[in-house]
Amino acid sequence: MGLFAYTLAGGSLILIGGWESLVSDQPTTASPSSSVSTKKPPSSSSSSVTFVAVTVLSFLFVLNSLVSLIDAHNFKDSIGFVLQLEVIAIASLFLVYSIIGVLTHVNSSMLFPSSILNLLCLFGFIEEFMLFYLQRKDISGIENQYYDLLLVPIGVCVVSTMLELKTPKARYARLGRGIGLILQGTWLIQMGLSFFSSVIANGCSLHEKSRGNFTVKCKGHPEYHRGRAIATLQFNCHLAFLVVMVVGLYSFVSKKRVGGGFDGEYRQIGAEMQAIDGGGGGGGYSHQQFTLDSDDDDDKPGQDQGQDEIKEVRIKEKGEEVNGLDSH
Repeated sequence: MGLFAYTLAGGSLILIGGWESLVSDQPTTASPSSSVSTKKPPSSSSSSVTFVAVTVLSFLFVLNSLVSLIDAHNFKDSIGFVLQLEVIAIASLFLVYSIIGVLTHVNSSMLFPSSILNLLCLFGFIEEFMLFYLQRKDISGIENQYYDLLLVPIGVCVVSTMLELKTPKARYARLGRGIGLILQGTWLIQMGLSFFSSVIANGCSLHEKSRGNFTVKCKGHPEYHRGRAIATLQFNCHLAFLVVMVVGLYSFVSKKRVGGGFDGEYRQIGAEMQAIDGGGGGGGYSHQQFTLDSDDDDDKPGQDQGQDEIKEVRIKEKGEEVNGLDSH
C-alpha cells in the first residue's frame, strides 16, 4: 500500500474518531414524518459528517485494493490477490453502511432502524479483526507483531459497537468507538513509518511480493527480538499519548461546561431545614418535639383518659406482685 496510503488511512480514522468523540455527548433527535404527527426513531447515533467521511474513506480503500489486486495478478501473487479481495469485502461493507446513513440523513422517508446500521458496522469491525488476526503470510515477519497490537483498538470498536447495538442511546459506547478509531489511526501511521521508511528496526528490511503483499524480515534472532520489542514500546507510547490527550480534552470540556451551565455556588447541607425551622438569624436549628400520637386521638379526649386509667391499674397490679415476691 505504501507510506502515503497508510498515512492517509490513519489520518482519516483519527479525524473520524475525534469527531465521533466530540459529538458523542449530543442527544440524538428523532426525524419527524411527513405523513403522520408522531416521531420516528433516529436512524443512527452517528452524524451526517461521519457518514460522509466513512463513504469517502471506504471508496478510497476499494480503489486502492483494486490497484493492488491488478498488481498481484501481474506478479502472479495468489496470496496478495486473495488478501485484497478480503480488504475489498470489508471496505464494501463499511461503504454500504455509510451510504445508507447518508441517504437516511438526506431523505427522511428512507429511515432505517439504528439496529441495522449498527449491525452492519459491527460486522465490518469483526471482519477487520479477523483479517489482521489471521494474516500470517510469514510467521517470522515483524509485521505480525504490529498486526497483533492493532487488534486492541479494533477490539475496542467491536465492543463499543456491540454496546451501542444493545443500548442505542448509550453515549459512552459511541465515545469508546471514537477513541478506538483514534488509536487505530495513529497505529496505522506508525505501521506505515515502520514498514516503508528508515524508522524500521536496525537489521530488518521490507520484502514485497506485490503491492499489497509484503513482509518485514530481519537478519537473525536478536534482530527479530529487538524489532518486536520496539513495536510493543511504540504501541505503549501511542496508548499513553492517547490517554493523556483524552484526559486533557475531557478536563477542558468539563471545565467549559461547569463554567457555562453550573453556578459553582456551594450550598450548605441542611439549608432547607434551616429555612423550614426559621433559624436563619441564629444560624442554628430549632429542635421541635414530635409525638407519635395520631390525628384520631385529638378528636377523642375521653379515650385518652380511659387509657390512662387502665395503665394506672396495671402498674398497681405489677407493684403488688413485686411486693408479694419480696415478702417471700
